[in-house]
Amino acid sequence: MALTTLAMSDPILIDARDLLCPLPVLRLRKALATAPPGTEIHLLATDPAAHIDVPHFCAEQGHTLLATSENGPTTTYQVKKSG
Repeated sequence: MALTTLAMSDPILIDARDLLCPLPVLRLRKALATAPPGTEIHLLATDPAAHIDVPHFCAEQGHTLLATSENGPTTTYQVKKSG
């Protein structure tokens, strides 16, 4: 029996820059609702409240916050859907 390696798809990108709380998390929630388990989503946000809201949302919903990185006023949150 041959083993097949499945290529991981590119992450879903959500541009929530210049949107205020709670919109960045609501956009993330909507994308996670339709994505298959294991999907990686990159959320771009400039709202300072996202530093608290995104980690809290991930913890409450059981998703994994893989990393955060800052580039000027934009923070990128890398989230992996649970399941």
